Amino acid sequence: MVRDGFESIQVNVDLSGCNILGDAANEPSIAVSSTDPRVIVIGWRQFDTVASDFRQAGWGYSRDGGHTWVFPGSLAPGAFGSDPVLATDTEGTIYYLSISPYEARLFRSSNEGLSWLPPQLVTQGFFDKPWMTIDHSESGGRNNIYISSYWGGLFRSLDRGESFHYFPVTAQDGETVATGPDGAVYLVSGTRYAWVNKSSDVMNPSVTSPTFVDWYLRIGEDYGHSESPNLGGLVSQAWVAVDHSAGESRGNVYVVTMASQDPLETDPGDIVFVRGEEGGSRWNRPVAVNDDFPGHDNWQWFPAMSVAPNGRIDVIWNDTRNSQQANLSELFYSFSNDAGKTWSPNVPVSPMFDSRVGGPIGNSKLGDYYHCVSDNLGVNVAYAATFNGGHDVYFLRIGPWDCNGNEIDDAVDIASAPGSDCNANDVPDECEYRVDIDGDGLTTLSDHAALTSKLSGPAGATATGCDRLFDADHNGHLDLADFAYLQRVFVSP
Repeated sequence: MVRDGFESIQVNVDLSGCNILGDAANEPSIAVSSTDPRVIVIGWRQFDTVASDFRQAGWGYSRDGGHTWVFPGSLAPGAFGSDPVLATDTEGTIYYLSISPYEARLFRSSNEGLSWLPPQLVTQGFFDKPWMTIDHSESGGRNNIYISSYWGGLFRSLDRGESFHYFPVTAQDGETVATGPDGAVYLVSGTRYAWVNKSSDVMNPSVTSPTFVDWYLRIGEDYGHSESPNLGGLVSQAWVAVDHSAGESRGNVYVVTMASQDPLETDPGDIVFVRGEEGGSRWNRPVAVNDDFPGHDNWQWFPAMSVAPNGRIDVIWNDTRNSQQANLSELFYSFSNDAGKTWSPNVPVSPMFDSRVGGPIGNSKLGDYYHCVSDNLGVNVAYAATFNGGHDVYFLRIGPWDCNGNEIDDAVDIASAPGSDCNANDVPDECEYRVDIDGDGLTTLSDHAALTSKLSGPAGATATGCDRLFDADHNGHLDLADFAYLQRVFVSP
């Protein structure tokens, strides 16, 4: 699906990269490996059939920066799994949080999302709308895992998810959680009013009763109560993020949620941003990110926000401004390079879709959130839409592709190094994953035959030049391990 050069790539696909009929997928969360930007994992609520509202912890992975995806199925086939949240630690381990009606479970993958260890229990009892973050700061809390809950409270793990400790926190209406460059932990909830909690000592292993500072922020008016675009689901989740850049904005706290900036409350809702400077010690007035005229009956809903290492703030959301109908949305995008003081012109980055069609029986909502992760060149987005008439999960890259993480546009890399895109598919050969030797975007029998022929030569040859296309496991050598890797793509979903 392409809109003005922005390509949305479906994630819940079969082995040929095609849509699967009769299923549904929504409520996606995304993790990009901290050690290899080619590795991206997305989790979602997977409904194997729209005839039932039973969902499982679905997941897909990419090894080429999001160009192609493999959908293996559910982390725990046959087991209820919902409200997925994904994150990565500083060593590249991927974590997947999933809930059932009466417990929360944490899965871990140390091989870039290919397989997962048995789940670790986080907590038992009714648990809803969790969020998870992992501390990447250089503080004493580095690699601590923090999980918040819709019903209030914070879970902390000091041992990579082996065990958790619970701390009560005042909260309302769902929460997201983030950490600052000093290891401080922030939680946010709310819409019209945002409740922000901060703890500067919860990362300390010796602290058993951490201190929390609270701010109660007026964000805007109550969003309008016209017919909702998301049947039976949320229209917004409050987001908190912290600036880790080296500039003067380092340590700023950012909150985005949906509220109305129309004092008459005739506008269903706007995407509203507020900045807390110096770790939240001083909060600025909220501003609208969306740039349509105030008071118009347009829904701006499902915001998600992330901050790049260089301090750029990225925000995406669903928007009905071009349809003037609550059920017809496009994904929109805006960014700020000055800590949220000004925002770029809003840009639609997806085709229009009907948010009310294609849902499972008894659970027709399009989930409750989207998710995005930023780098210095752009932002990786996971969202749900109905382009095929049903609920599906899509990956979208906004900004230049940078599969090797060198902060140079992949197109520039290819242009400056002749022979680095031997199959002419605009992906540097070093980033190819599915042994797509002929560049058609699929792993087919022709690719299998080409690799088999190549491996008939000396084992362990160095992969140079165009032979890099055959190096399926990216270890720099052509050997039987590459053949085994290709077999896995064919045999497993």
